[in-house]
Amino acid sequence: MINIEDFIISLADAFKNLSYFGIFLALCIEFVPAEVVLPLAGYWVSEGDMAFIGVVAAGSIGGVAGPLTLYWLGRYGGRPFLNKYGKYFFIKPESLDKSDAFFEKHGGFVAFSGRFIPGVRTLISIPCGIAKMNVWVFCLYTFLAITPITFVYVYLGFMLGENWKEVGAILDPYLLPIGIGVVLLFVLYLLLKRRKRKTETPTA
Repeated sequence: MINIEDFIISLADAFKNLSYFGIFLALCIEFVPAEVVLPLAGYWVSEGDMAFIGVVAAGSIGGVAGPLTLYWLGRYGGRPFLNKYGKYFFIKPESLDKSDAFFEKHGGFVAFSGRFIPGVRTLISIPCGIAKMNVWVFCLYTFLAITPITFVYVYLGFMLGENWKEVGAILDPYLLPIGIGVVLLFVLYLLLKRRKRKTETPTA
């Protein structure tokens, strides 16, 4: 039976021959976990095979290109499907319009915060596409979230060297609380904004 992690590592080793472009390509495949590729690339940096800044740059750009694939899938695949068959899933056109309005106002936050939540970070691009979120805003906020995550994964892989496989166990427990904390702050912001709006509304 094929071990998935070993397969991904062998795939990453193959991409290594393409240097920084290989790291970019590996992360363009959205379902190839960055949690494996980036610490491994950090180990390569510790071995002197690549430069730290080059790996972070390639990883960050690839970390935007990969989600774009799912974004376009949602925009040109998921949205037409929901427009045509959404009624069978109790999804009304009005609901899609409300979703569009929400993403127009807060889509950047959704794209940003979703990258910190394991299990959500891979799929968050699809609803962004379905809601027709501005593609440049999507790319910007994805890049702002991906870059520090990339830096940390590569840095830990660099520091741990041959023990780079331990990076996921060290870092992942912190990402979920950070993501939840950001979401809670956002919900609090929306509640305070709504309360302020009600206070400012003149009574008849």
